[in-house]
Amino acid sequence: MDSSLRPPRGFEDISGERAERFRRVVDTCVMILRSHSFEEIILPVVEFADLFERSIGEVTDIVQKEMFVFPDRKGRLLALRPEGTAGAVRAFINKRMWVSRPYHRLYYQGPMFRYERPQAGRYRQFHQVGAEIFGSDSPLADAEIIGIVHRILSELSVDFSLEINSIGCKNCRPTYRKELLGFLDSKREELCGDCQRRMDRNPLRVLDCKVETCRVAVADSPKTTDYLCEECRQHFDRLREALDSYGITYTLNTNLVRGLDYYTRTVFEAVSPSTGSAIVAGGRYDYLVEELGGPPTPALGFAVGVERVMLELGEDGQDKSKRVLVIPFGDVGGFALKVADRLRDEGWTVELSLRRGGLKKQLEFANRIGAEWVAIVGEDEVAKGGYTLKDMASGEQKFISLQR
Repeated sequence: MDSSLRPPRGFEDISGERAERFRRVVDTCVMILRSHSFEEIILPVVEFADLFERSIGEVTDIVQKEMFVFPDRKGRLLALRPEGTAGAVRAFINKRMWVSRPYHRLYYQGPMFRYERPQAGRYRQFHQVGAEIFGSDSPLADAEIIGIVHRILSELSVDFSLEINSIGCKNCRPTYRKELLGFLDSKREELCGDCQRRMDRNPLRVLDCKVETCRVAVADSPKTTDYLCEECRQHFDRLREALDSYGITYTLNTNLVRGLDYYTRTVFEAVSPSTGSAIVAGGRYDYLVEELGGPPTPALGFAVGVERVMLELGEDGQDKSKRVLVIPFGDVGGFALKVADRLRDEGWTVELSLRRGGLKKQLEFANRIGAEWVAIVGEDEVAKGGYTLKDMASGEQKFISLQR
């Protein structure tokens, strides 16, 4: 096959059953976010590259190794977005959203891009549904965000474990950083080359390394929760009390720091028990709006890895709507369209057959597309004001009137 007819490595067409799973995940996320009064924001796929350098951090793997960066015709460096939070913060500042109300709930969806080795659930173009709350420093907001994640995954019948931690603020982080750096220096020879280079500039990044030797080396590192200032400790205690009262089970993982520089205080991940990978992750970033030029604005959010969640969907996570093929015979097109809409109103997934041929060929087509039922609309059915519904599994059929 002509190579130009194949997508580039790490990019894929999503169709058939995978597209159904994709839509199931995205639609569930959007439904639940909208029920929590989140408003959609549609962000550009391309941003100036320095937005991500300033927000994610220059020494992160995303910025150093994984961004798709290219110059525009004026020589300015642009980037395909590797994540959504930085763009949402830019939009919040650009549109001066803080003027209209004290806090905002925003959600977005779409493709993200990272040049990394393609693997199960993560491609060079992958998809996220993200949500952000701007303007609240309340631990209740943290609990609500984590509760939304819990509800999304529960609605999809996905198995997961929830891990949380607090990594402190600019007041208590320096003391922890000093202790961690001393510990890492004693483990330097056990760390990978990347961690040896990054530890002096951002030692917390070492705790997020996925290399097994590094994970073993930092297993007994100083714990972030031992160095929290009183304000951060109270915030984290109130969050845990809220989660306990809410009935959400979680594990305290004191080595959880997340891989992006902007996080403060609460960080969390929903982890797949089968792969050990995070399928949803997020946390607080109380300084990022100010660091990018806006007013001091506490904020927090999360992102759902759509492809990773798709891998976790079991049978209970599938769309259970009944699938029916409406088959018109003769000059009954308008009435057949009416029948199709009536079935959709009743919750069916409906396809109007555009094939020509007799009943045998139409039933073969229904089997091929996985229709569980067919609705036959011929001149006799039109005369009686309804359709004949046939169960493809049992062969039983009955007439249904549209007047019922």
